[in-house]
Amino acid sequence: MNSNMESNNKVAGTINTAMGSVKEEVGKLSGNQAMETEGTIQKTKGQTQKLAGAIQGVIKKGQTLLGIKPKK
Repeated sequence: MNSNMESNNKVAGTINTAMGSVKEEVGKLSGNQAMETEGTIQKTKGQTQKLAGAIQGVIKKGQTLLGIKPKK
């Protein structure tokens, strides 16, 4: 597990969360339920990606503490 993957998940998660929030709000304001739902889904995907990145970071730190060489 490399830090690049961790960073990629965090960045992609932040982007998807932000874009999803915008779509969700535009959908609410315009009365477009489909766009609102799409935004909610994208925001949730982003939050999940950020969480995956955080978990990868915790695993990497744990491996370091235990003296386990992380897989590349």
